[in-house]
Amino acid sequence: MADQKPGKPRKLRTSVKGPLMFSAFWAVLAFVTVLIFASGGSAKTPRFDLAFTGAGIAFIVTLVIAAMLAMSHKENSEHLGKGSGVNLSSAGNRRTDSVDTAPARPAAPLRLRTLTVPAPATPSEQ
Repeated sequence: MADQKPGKPRKLRTSVKGPLMFSAFWAVLAFVTVLIFASGGSAKTPRFDLAFTGAGIAFIVTLVIAAMLAMSHKENSEHLGKGSGVNLSSAGNRRTDSVDTAPARPAAPLRLRTLTVPAPATPSEQ
């Protein structure tokens, strides 16, 4: 928002149109779905009240989610894309002269311990 120039259109991510179109699409989809399925068949009258309620809820929920996702977006720092992190480019850093030739130590055998549980006492033993 700080680098916005007057008279210049915003990007789709920072403009209002993107989240509104996204929310309107899901509201129309919810309206049609609720209108079809809430009436209970084609012989009954359509339930426009439930359809508008479902569309309104879908519109508000998706608009809030899109706004929260847009607010949480943060650009990465420039140094993160230069290979200075964990995934360094190792094309020139490979050492082929000092290969470890020592034999691998064999793994220790796996020993399983069995758990013995005493039998429950019968009433005659008490």
